[in-house]
Amino acid sequence: MPQSEQFTAPVETGVDTDRTRVGDVLARMRALDAALPPGDGVAVFNRVYLAVTREVGRRIDTGRFPDPRAATTLDVRFAERYLDAVDPGPDDRPPPACWRPLLQFRRHPGVRPLQFALAGINAHIGHDLALAVVDACRSLGCEPAELEDEFDRVGELLGSLEERIREELMPGPDLLQIADPLTHLLGSWSLDRARDATWTTARALWALRELPDVAQEFTERLDTAVGFAGRMMLTPMSGLVL
Repeated sequence: MPQSEQFTAPVETGVDTDRTRVGDVLARMRALDAALPPGDGVAVFNRVYLAVTREVGRRIDTGRFPDPRAATTLDVRFAERYLDAVDPGPDDRPPPACWRPLLQFRRHPGVRPLQFALAGINAHIGHDLALAVVDACRSLGCEPAELEDEFDRVGELLGSLEERIREELMPGPDLLQIADPLTHLLGSWSLDRARDATWTTARALWALRELPDVAQEFTERLDTAVGFAGRMMLTPMSGLVL
């Protein structure tokens, strides 16, 4: 991908601008929620992520983040990467490789809702979050270390929601034949490990910002690797035998 497409351009930030942009990303998520069938794989992830974004906004408004401006910038940059991947607009750019498995299998009858949700989290945490950290640093004129508190607090929220996702979307006892291989398949993925790897990746990308060719290759390989993991997570469960 061209270097200009790896990271979004710096934008003006401020209290009023940030609130407007949070409203914009929430509006786009609500529009997707209204437009997509409930069983669509993107719709499943979008409902989860809409809840996350609302909760982050609530915590920012109630002073739960030490730097509200930094938290909002990171939150918006993060959300925009997801939205641009699944709802690219009139330019119709191809999505990053990490999102292609979900977009390809979004209507597959053998893929369970839990798989859709966690495949979306895998793409968004494993790829988008690292690039969003760099985007936010460029916009705010800061180093990644200055965003570490905000990064950790968002990660803690995602971790608590992951458990809720598993509880709400895991098939019940009547589908035990499906749930057993599903549990085995998805139990090998950890949001905490993915988040730790993402922070290391963000720092590496920031260090490589003066080496655009190396940064581009690094980003493309990250995108491919995360996409491969997502494809494995979306293995159809119908007919799968242990």
